[in-house]
Amino acid sequence: MSKVIIAPSLLAADFGNLQRDVEMVDKSDAGWHHIDVMDGVFVPNISFGMPVIKSIASTSVKPLDIHLMIVEPDRYIKEFVDLGAAVLTVHYETCPHLHRTIQRIKHEGIKAGVAINPHTPVSFLEDIITEVDLVCIMSVNPGYGGQKFIENTYNKVRALKELIIKKKATALIEIDGGVNAENAKHLAKTGADVLVAGSFVFNASNPHSVISNLNTIANSK
Repeated sequence: MSKVIIAPSLLAADFGNLQRDVEMVDKSDAGWHHIDVMDGVFVPNISFGMPVIKSIASTSVKPLDIHLMIVEPDRYIKEFVDLGAAVLTVHYETCPHLHRTIQRIKHEGIKAGVAINPHTPVSFLEDIITEVDLVCIMSVNPGYGGQKFIENTYNKVRALKELIIKKKATALIEIDGGVNAENAKHLAKTGADVLVAGSFVFNASNPHSVISNLNTIANSK
């Protein structure tokens, strides 16, 4: 079993001290920086713009896992690649030509991911699962941090793991939303490979210690 990656979500960081928080993640046991890009159209919130991501990329040493919660993501693929994305994830719900979008991302030489909202069945990914490097299961409704974890996520992880095995795919399973010390181990045992944690990390008095603890929990036997 490969090591579970902890990916702190910078959406929950202190924007007034963003560089400090990016450096903290870089020095922690986290594997990736998770960056949510929101447009106020697909989701009811607006977040990082490209100048901010450029600033993050200029100082970060760990890979940028960029999650596009936006309509018409195809318009911006090249820009996000140029900004330094290591993983670029688009939403199933915003891509009428998903296969083409995934191929465009991979053509740029980075990993391509697809995210699904809580109401979207895993079965909808059957025809694309062998093409993607990562599937992000939203375990809250996208748009805001600090929401309660949706318990049905465990069933979706199991179903997705079965689909990956059935299709001989290699996609990583990422969980985004409501991840904490109470559910991290169960998520990892169920099949999750990447755990995104935002508020749970950055609202803590010692975020560095929380990341270390999450990493230990998720990777414990």
